[in-house]
Amino acid sequence: MKTVQAPHRSAAAPPATPGPRPAGRRSASPLARRLSHQVRAYGFLIGGLICFALFSWYPAIRAVIIAFQEYTPGSAPEWVGTENFTQVFQDPEFGAAWRNTLTFTLIALLIGFAVPFVMALVLNELRHAQSFFRVVVYLPVMIPPVVSALLWKWFYDPGAGLANEALRFLHLPTSNWTNGADTALLSLVIVATWANMGGTVLIYLAALQGIPGELYEAAELDGANIFQRVRHVTIPQTRFIILMLMLLQIIATMQVFTEPFVITGGGPENSTVTILYLIYKYAFLYNDFGGACALSVMLLIVLSLFSALYLRLTRTDD
Repeated sequence: MKTVQAPHRSAAAPPATPGPRPAGRRSASPLARRLSHQVRAYGFLIGGLICFALFSWYPAIRAVIIAFQEYTPGSAPEWVGTENFTQVFQDPEFGAAWRNTLTFTLIALLIGFAVPFVMALVLNELRHAQSFFRVVVYLPVMIPPVVSALLWKWFYDPGAGLANEALRFLHLPTSNWTNGADTALLSLVIVATWANMGGTVLIYLAALQGIPGELYEAAELDGANIFQRVRHVTIPQTRFIILMLMLLQIIATMQVFTEPFVITGGGPENSTVTILYLIYKYAFLYNDFGGACALSVMLLIVLSLFSALYLRLTRTDD
């Protein structure tokens, strides 16, 4: 009888001990990854930075330098210190330009600030065709500024202009509009308000639609009428947007140029000469680029104060 031998069982092999990791690419450290992300980000921004440097920063720095030089194209500039500023201060148009610019800004705040807010309130109450009226309100913004100014120039024509024709139809006295020294600046404010209020209306409308309806319901239960609801609910809820748009409007209206240049040419009797229009005259009519840059530096300082205030109010802490 043959004996069957049990199969030989080999002893279990001990678990393999991990050997040294093969040489290869090591995982990047968090600092290296962060640095790589920053390099890629600045790589994408480099094109925009170059454009800003060439077309914004360099002209601004160059204008500040020319403000202290006697500069005429084709000749070597000569350093004159503050002589350009002194000459500009002594110009009779300097005071008129600043007075007209500040008056234009003040009237634009009274008209161009209240009208868009009221229109936004009206649009917010509409239940039908709201999209259509949004397009109608925003349409003037899409018209090129020069085209808009030319349309209003015909509209204000004292002879056959549409404005005086409408007044004659209503048996009302006509006006000189842009041909009268006492009405020209106000006429330009109306043009600027009509041409630029579309975006402001839509911003106000977006802010109004973000107000919780429960606040209006509580005010109605307390017996508040529409004016009281606007005073105690709407304005407090949108005061931040109102303040921001007010500052932006001040910055924009102090740079008004297209309307005086196209419609009135600074007249009549320098009643519509603004700072930007005076800068244009110094540079391209008087061929005095030093004086033009001196005026530009003055305007830059004033606008920088409003811009700093705007940035301070809109700054959010991380």
